[in-house]
Parts: sequence; structure tokens; C-alpha cells
Amino acid sequence: MKVIFLGTPEFALGTLEMLIREHEVVLVVTKPDAPKGRGGKIAMPCVKELALKHGIEVYQPASSRTDEFYEKLKNAGADVMVTCAYGKILPARVLGITKYGCVNVHASLLPEYRGAAPLWHTVIDGKTESGITTMLTDAGMDTGDILLCDKTPIGPDMTMGELHDILAAMGPVTLRKTLAGLEKGCITPKPQDAAKATYAPMVDRDTGHIDWDKSAAEIHDLVRGTNPFPTAWSMLDGRRVKIWRTAVTDSEALPDEPVSGPGTCIVNDGTLKVVCGSGIIEILEIQAEGSRKMSAGEYLNGHGAKKFK
Repeated sequence: MKVIFLGTPEFALGTLEMLIREHEVVLVVTKPDAPKGRGGKIAMPCVKELALKHGIEVYQPASSRTDEFYEKLKNAGADVMVTCAYGKILPARVLGITKYGCVNVHASLLPEYRGAAPLWHTVIDGKTESGITTMLTDAGMDTGDILLCDKTPIGPDMTMGELHDILAAMGPVTLRKTLAGLEKGCITPKPQDAAKATYAPMVDRDTGHIDWDKSAAEIHDLVRGTNPFPTAWSMLDGRRVKIWRTAVTDSEALPDEPVSGPGTCIVNDGTLKVVCGSGIIEILEIQAEGSRKMSAGEYLNGHGAKKFK
């Protein structure tokens, strides 16, 4: 097929690589170059770098709702459009440009976790399963008919970053089967059950703020669901710290002396445990502001630990 590909972040790279190998990518559409890192140096999206490496034309519009955008994609002469983490809503008239429509590669089991950040919310919510869904894009937010769906388990300690890598590798496989099925006419699009829909809004620094009144399991899921970005954090004895890894411990293992509620630290033989709204969580990896990531034992060698807030 002749393909227009729309995508931006690292998650989309494997999907674009598969399309370059197995189809003819006539145009890559991605977000404009933008400041990156602490220095704010202007950098191109990684999808653009890959496209240019293969001599593919790149288009970086500020908006998808202009006549220029519509004409540019229409004149590309593609059979199908593929979107993967592009980050912009496409107007209805654009979706009808190609013979096979617009196929979206989405990192959740639709209709669960429609929206911008399905990877994060899937882990934060403690789900035990995720996957890749391909769908025919319509004018809504991930509301189009489902084409194919492939699933993968989520382990109890799997981080968002680890799930990202698994689903990024699955995306090209599911898309390959989808495009082949569309060409052969053997895939029947299935409407989503809107009653089962959930949403995954953008995450930011506040997403990772730990509420110690929650259960140990919920806090553990937040820690792994925000690893490596934006990272779970809290205030510990007046210092802002990031929490990178945790483990849910035996809720009966409270010390003999009374503790003063959620957030109270239990320090014993180089271990750092914290009382939660229900249960106890052990901090395995921690990072103070201006310092490196370290084990809880290393942190305790140089700091006290009384209470998180």
C-alpha cells in the first residue's frame, strides 16, 4: 500500500519502520520541531529523523484543520493513512481522503483508556492486562470502530516504561495484520461499546504526587505507573524526594510502638517502610532533589526519615 504516516514520539518509531520495510510511505506528518531538554535546544521529532534517513517527505503543520493540510494529504495519493501517537484530532474531511480510511494504532484495549495517556493510567489503575488496538479513526476521541486487538499481561511490578516498550514492539505486528486484512477484505470493523469507555487524560508532575491516605497497593501502582515520567514524589521531612521503586509489604508488620498515621516512616536495618491509609509500603529506590537515584539503604546512611507528606 501507499501510506501516509502520522506520528511523533518514540512509541511510533517501530510502526513507521515496519511501514517503510513493507509498504510505500509517501508522506510522514509529525509535529513541528520544538525545544527539548534543559537547554531548550530546538530538536526534531524522532519520527522526522527516521523519515529523512529514508528520503521520505516530512510535513510538520501547526494545525490539522487548514485547507493546506487537507490538500497536502489528499495530493499524496495514498491508499491508507496510519496514525500512531500523533497527538492531533483529524477533521472528518481528512479521514475520507484514502480508500481504506485512517487506521489508528492505540496503546490500550479499547474502549478502555481512550485519550492521550493510556499507558500511564493503565498501570496507575492496577490493571493486569493491556494491549494494542487498531481502529478506524472517526471524528471523536478514539471512538472509531475496532479492527484488531492483541493483548499482553501486566506484571504486578511492571512500570509504565516497561509496558511502553512492550506495546511499542506489539504495535507494528498488530498493524501489519490489520493492513493485510483490510486489503483482503477479511476484517469486519466492530463498533465500540461506549458504555464501557474510560478515559486517560494527559499526565503531569501533579499526577505523581503521593497521597499517603491511599492504600499501599494504590501507591505502589502510582509509583510504577509514573516511572520513568513524571515520577512519583512526596515531601520527606521537608525535602522533596522522588520515589522510583516500591514493594507492598505485610500489612501486619507494624512496629510495637504507636505510629502517627499515614506517611509515618518505619526505619529498621537499612529498610524504609511507610504506613499508608491501609497497609505498609517499602521504599526500594529514592532520589532527593539535587541528588542521584539510590537505594533506600544508601539514602538512610546520609539522611533521617520520619514522615512523608
